[in-house]
Amino acid sequence: MLEFLEKIYRRKSALIVIDIILLNLALFISFLLRFNGDVFSYLDFTYFLILTLIGFIVLYFSDLYNRIWQYASIGELLLIFKVSMLINLLLVFYIFISRSSFPRSVLLINLMTDIFLLGALRFGLRLLKDYSVNNNLLVPRTRVLIIGAGDAGEIIIREMNKHPELGKKIIGLIDDDPGKTNLEMHGLKVLGNRYDIPKVIEKYAVDEVIIAMPSAPGKDIKEIYNLSVQSNVKVMIVPGVYELINGNVNLSQIREVKVEDLLGREQVKLDIKKIARDVEGRTILVTGAGGSIGSELCRQIARFNPWRLLMLDNYENNLYYLDLELKKKYPGIEIIPIIGCIRDKERLDNLFARYRPDLVFHAAAHKHVPLMEYNPGEAVKNNIFGTRNLLEVADRYHVDKFVLISTDKAVNPTNVMGATKRVAEMLVQAMNKRSGTRFMAVRFGNVLGSNGSVIPLFQKQIAAGGPVTVTHEEVTRYFMTIPEAVQLVIQAAALGKGGEVFVLDMGEPVKIIDLAKDLIKLSGLKLGEDIDIIITGLRPGEKLYEEILHDSENNIRTEHERIFITRLEEIDDSALREALDSLWLESFKDNSLAIVRLLMELVDTYKPNRQDIKDFEMVGFIDKIASS
Repeated sequence: MLEFLEKIYRRKSALIVIDIILLNLALFISFLLRFNGDVFSYLDFTYFLILTLIGFIVLYFSDLYNRIWQYASIGELLLIFKVSMLINLLLVFYIFISRSSFPRSVLLINLMTDIFLLGALRFGLRLLKDYSVNNNLLVPRTRVLIIGAGDAGEIIIREMNKHPELGKKIIGLIDDDPGKTNLEMHGLKVLGNRYDIPKVIEKYAVDEVIIAMPSAPGKDIKEIYNLSVQSNVKVMIVPGVYELINGNVNLSQIREVKVEDLLGREQVKLDIKKIARDVEGRTILVTGAGGSIGSELCRQIARFNPWRLLMLDNYENNLYYLDLELKKKYPGIEIIPIIGCIRDKERLDNLFARYRPDLVFHAAAHKHVPLMEYNPGEAVKNNIFGTRNLLEVADRYHVDKFVLISTDKAVNPTNVMGATKRVAEMLVQAMNKRSGTRFMAVRFGNVLGSNGSVIPLFQKQIAAGGPVTVTHEEVTRYFMTIPEAVQLVIQAAALGKGGEVFVLDMGEPVKIIDLAKDLIKLSGLKLGEDIDIIITGLRPGEKLYEEILHDSENNIRTEHERIFITRLEEIDDSALREALDSLWLESFKDNSLAIVRLLMELVDTYKPNRQDIKDFEMVGFIDKIASS
């Protein structure tokens, strides 16, 4: 029926005929109402001929047939009123010049009847469309249960009510606040607390659960998720506070639950004014801008309205897409993608001379632990000497602040990557003592979902049908989400006065095997039935447990509850430079044995594990050290 009416509406001639019939019907009804059914004593059929002529002329030249009437609104109603008024005025003009005995009292009734009949035909199409959508005649209905009767839940209800074409029918809400039980929000009842989820899903035949609790901790999200998936429903979530940077919720942001949600932590509280003073209206450079941390730094820095954002990376693909994304979202900011490598000191010099950055976030690094164990020379060239290039250029061009992104693996390192990052921190400390630029570093642990992290690896293994590989049953790591880590880095930069190595509160450690189990569950699979986990043994340079970063005895509190300053030994600048000269030569000889030896001299807490020693054929060298 709906399609038939739409076809009719596309044919102007057919609709004009229908409208003329309606005008004549309106005139007949007007006489009928005025004379209580005694129509034919007063009605002259000449009136119908005149009305048909007038109606055809007015309707033909009107704008009535250039509208999409299934979306009719007040504007279309006003147009119908104008057309009806013109037709009746012309009818009055005919009566006046012909001196007809037309009953004048019929005219007002006729005007109202014209508006009613012409409007009913057109608005009927819209009503039919709305009825079809709301009663499952056009769009399949998905029965939705919303978890959280707060602001986010209210926004979702309101937005879904505006978009019935989505085919979502909300059956109610769940909230743990006992004071909200049986209360209503937009006509939808709060049906109970989280422990009522399974029976509510069964009772109301729920197809989809939406968790609308962006500030909830991971343990709550995990429990709600587990209660929901018991009934084999689809579980979606409103992103957490770290993703909702501007605090706004909309339907396009609702996504499937990720493992990051199950490990979510408390919201980071930012000193927006202090950050804005550092960033707003200034030129900011981010190195490694195409990587996981670098790209998120660019996104969040852009929030604070810098004058110019310089994005440096040696890999063009990621940088290309990041450039497109940010230029579309922030057209008022000058965003400049720069292809280049931090090892190229001349390129860096030209870059700083041209753009004069005020603030540098240095996120470019080789970070894959096993790869750097096999390629220590490349780790040294990039992580140490690339960083030194940047430090020297930043000093020469009087950058205000320089922030090195470091790692928890720099704490008592057992691998080349961690040792090179610790040397990079030492360079930052040394440079800060002799420069007007404020140099600082920020350490944090593993970042969920970053390039090369364990999550993408597990996801690929699950997609391939398994098995999922875990190096050891007891391996634990500290984790942050990418947005959380980056927000704290930017906040630390705002706090920094120069020379600090900041550490971030990483919370409680997480077992890697538990992460694997959660990902398997999120993929809709059953461990032991659909997919297996196998233990492969620790890799070169890998620790069983990461060193804790947040240690109240070794760290100094800052004004931010999640950011600390670690106490580190003073750096002997001349000894550092001398050791680096030797390291420079050996890195270009690609002498792994000598590189590791020199790193051990530079970083006295660096202790390669036994597997590393075998890989580098260093058993004799280490035994010699042990006996001395």
